[in-house]
Amino acid sequence: MCGIAGLFHYGSAAPMAAAAGSRLAGIEVMVGGRRVGEATADPADLRSLVDMSEVMLSRGPDSAGLWQDESGRALFAQRRLAIIETSERGFQPMVHDGGRLVVNFNGEIYNYRALKAELEAKGRRFASNSDTEVLLHLYDVEGPAMVERLRGMFAFALWDRERRAMLLARDPFGIKPLYMADDGRTLRFASQVKALVAGGHVDTALQPAAEVGFLLWGSVPEPFTLYRGIRALPAGHALWQVAGGAPTIRRYHSIAAVLAQAEAGPAAPSAGARAELLREHIADTMRHHMVADVPVGVFLSGGMDSSLVAEFATPENAQPLRTVTLGFDEYRGGELDETPIAESTARTHGTQHQTVWVSRAEFAAARDHLLRAMDQPTIDGTNVYFVSKATASTGLKVALSGIGGDEVFAGYPSFRQIPRMVALASPFAALGRGFRLVSEPVLRHFTSPKYAGLFEYGSTYGGAYLLRRGLFMPWELPALLDGDIVRRGLADLHTETTLASAIEGVRSANARVAALELSFYLRNQLLRDADWAGMAHSLEIRTPFVDAGFFQALAPLIAAQQPVTKAELPALLSPPVRASLAGRGKRGFVVPVRDWLGVPSHAGARLRGWRAWALDVIDTFRSGARAAPTAG
Repeated sequence: MCGIAGLFHYGSAAPMAAAAGSRLAGIEVMVGGRRVGEATADPADLRSLVDMSEVMLSRGPDSAGLWQDESGRALFAQRRLAIIETSERGFQPMVHDGGRLVVNFNGEIYNYRALKAELEAKGRRFASNSDTEVLLHLYDVEGPAMVERLRGMFAFALWDRERRAMLLARDPFGIKPLYMADDGRTLRFASQVKALVAGGHVDTALQPAAEVGFLLWGSVPEPFTLYRGIRALPAGHALWQVAGGAPTIRRYHSIAAVLAQAEAGPAAPSAGARAELLREHIADTMRHHMVADVPVGVFLSGGMDSSLVAEFATPENAQPLRTVTLGFDEYRGGELDETPIAESTARTHGTQHQTVWVSRAEFAAARDHLLRAMDQPTIDGTNVYFVSKATASTGLKVALSGIGGDEVFAGYPSFRQIPRMVALASPFAALGRGFRLVSEPVLRHFTSPKYAGLFEYGSTYGGAYLLRRGLFMPWELPALLDGDIVRRGLADLHTETTLASAIEGVRSANARVAALELSFYLRNQLLRDADWAGMAHSLEIRTPFVDAGFFQALAPLIAAQQPVTKAELPALLSPPVRASLAGRGKRGFVVPVRDWLGVPSHAGARLRGWRAWALDVIDTFRSGARAAPTAG
């Protein structure tokens, strides 16, 4: 797990290398953890890379690296959190064959040992036990198509000197972030939006689609960011940029395509064979996610997902598993207190368990740091921030999370509510906007204004999903933002089209909802929050239920006529854990944020809780954007 940054002058001749007298004092080229000379690239480029790297210190406190191509066209900077091959042989940026290939990598490749064995059988020789080195050899053999062979969470940039080209790639679900700024001459990239801003030379005018999208969803929808000049490389995509040419972006993984293929394939097994299939594939993904050269812990709550993670991770750990539970003073001893069930689960598995309690005062003390750590505005992530802080305080650098369990095992109410909503609203779709205009002024005094949009939006799966997950509805936005910003933002978002494309070719109701949850709430909210909140404390968060191999194997059950649900999971747990969870309904990992925030209501908008918090967050980011450097 790392923070990466870099640039590629692809559109024109590279800046002239700096003369000896104009070199930036103290900046050295580090390769493989060793000083290989003073940096001689353009001073502005070097300063930009160093500034980006410094912003990402918490992402990689173990080592820092800086690499420059001799042409001055390409530069990489790296902050490393050492997890696999912790020696200097794993340091980055990593160079192959005298600089013919160089990679800058953030994440983990869980199948790297199998890939390495395959490459060694073809005559390849390795100098380390690093998954990073596998990327270099695999690219050398297979070229850009190698991304389809990778199982893991990753974002990387790979420089090919002979082709004068750079490959950028991001994992299928978007677990690891990768942001880009391209002015038509130079491609810049980094693991954080704030790093690109710190490096300068990017357009930091506010992006209407980001502001509107944040208020619609509570997070900024991919590929937008708060800034007009910065975009995310979409999940499951790879970018190929050759000097003097136009960039080519290729989608190599589609959630909808996997589910549609599963629907067209053989019927999923049932009864005992089905339970055995679940056990086999959960064990497989857990085995892959335990690959590390440092101890791996578990976020343990009182819920099904984290209990499953602990259940299947325990046999894979040679030493007693380390588990961490977060408790809140407001909930101590009450119905929302997760700690007793978590501690019972820990005792069953003999883990080294620690319960960390958080108070309102601690939240108040951490609030400013929490907002600074957010890379993009979000209404969530507070729980992950504090559990990451607690886990890092125990000395762990890696923790497994149950994120993704609700999406693949139909754990959210949306899996039942959205199909019912579509069935109810479809006959009345023609009433749509008229019903909303008449009913909304009345309904907002008694209940959520979302209900006014039932017939206007609820007749399609995408529209019903927006009603279910949306924070503010489109018709509410003019009261919160300038009208021109709303118009431009909605036009750029293409919300209905984007939602429809996420389920293209998928027929079953359960698979459609799964595709929507995986493509929007999971990707734009949960995974992004896990990244910034974990990295704020130099903690790598792994998500065994969000894995391309696991999803491929489980897709037939997700798309089955009788789809997999959480009701089938207790049978996979140890009897004591199963008994402790019996009768406990879905409630999520609840944090008393609403009580802690103390955000005043905004006049005339009936705002409270998450809605009020959202306006507070976006105001904080807007203030920061006004102070941000402009394009250089």
